Amino acid sequence: MAGNSFGKIFNLTTFGESHGEAIGGIIDGCPAGLQLDLEAIEAEMQRRKPGQSAIVTQRKEPDTVQFLSGIFEGITTGTPIGFIIKNTNQKSKDYSHIKDSYRPSHADYTYDKKYGIRDYRGGGRSSARETACRVVAGAIAKQLLQNIKITAYVSAVGELQLDKHYSELSFSEIEKNPVRCPDPEMATQMESFIRSIRKEGDTVGGIVSCVIQNMPVGLGEPVFDKLHAELGKAMLSINAVKGFEFGSGFSGVKLKGSEHNDLFNTDGSTKTNFSGGVQGGISNGEDVYFNVAFKPVATIMQEQQTINKEGETVAMQGKGRHDPCVVPRAVPIVEAMAALVIADFWLRNKHSKI
Repeated sequence: MAGNSFGKIFNLTTFGESHGEAIGGIIDGCPAGLQLDLEAIEAEMQRRKPGQSAIVTQRKEPDTVQFLSGIFEGITTGTPIGFIIKNTNQKSKDYSHIKDSYRPSHADYTYDKKYGIRDYRGGGRSSARETACRVVAGAIAKQLLQNIKITAYVSAVGELQLDKHYSELSFSEIEKNPVRCPDPEMATQMESFIRSIRKEGDTVGGIVSCVIQNMPVGLGEPVFDKLHAELGKAMLSINAVKGFEFGSGFSGVKLKGSEHNDLFNTDGSTKTNFSGGVQGGISNGEDVYFNVAFKPVATIMQEQQTINKEGETVAMQGKGRHDPCVVPRAVPIVEAMAALVIADFWLRNKHSKI
């Protein structure tokens, strides 16, 4: 199976399945001499792990990272960083009812048709459990970037949406509620709504917004490796993502060019930032910001019609432990993927000129 690696210089390859012995990865291209804060890596994992609140899946995984190589006395050696995260709380029997059937809007059908075999236990390789590996790599990438600040937060759940610019929000509020919304009042409404959706045996989608601050000028490579293009690919590679909106996004079509152009200040900064911190595919030093849309989780605790391997129509109802809304746990994943993109371009940019 191809497509398991991400990045040109700072490169992550992941492996493993949701209900296998372990998941893990190899990070190649991380420079030697980086003093790692292992507690910070653990903190990032705690933000993504299941069972952290009443509004997410109750699968209990400690998600402890075991590093196997590439680190000596807490410092990167420049060699591949290998790591594993053991699966300790699998309940494969929860998936026995889908062994020969395809869950609607899951990867069951496409994996089976493409490979002729599939691991039906929790979706196998298609499970979002794989994203834990991305968070490990992203946590290391964040430490490599140092001064660049990457902050993601939940800005919408269903019809509930923040109507504030990120500059009006207090990012310190993000981790103070289980939804990870920086507006306390909206966070309360979102949490209540997610709880009601869960009681119905249903799911709901949402939006994760991300802001990258203290960006240097010059990150991004013309013409196919534009910064925003790589960020888009990174975000769209995350499970359940259905949309990526960058800078002014779709709302920008309502403006005239005279309104949308970001006029310069004498120091090279811009008076507005409809460009989202990128011009010509290269960072201009302004904040990079974007939105990531997540669909409702496909597994619902309601009966639905589907088909089995024989093409017969059968009834199916979800079982096991699943998120009623994925966006609270997706926040650290979005940050991690953004960090991987920026770290890769940061290293590539060191060769752009003498």
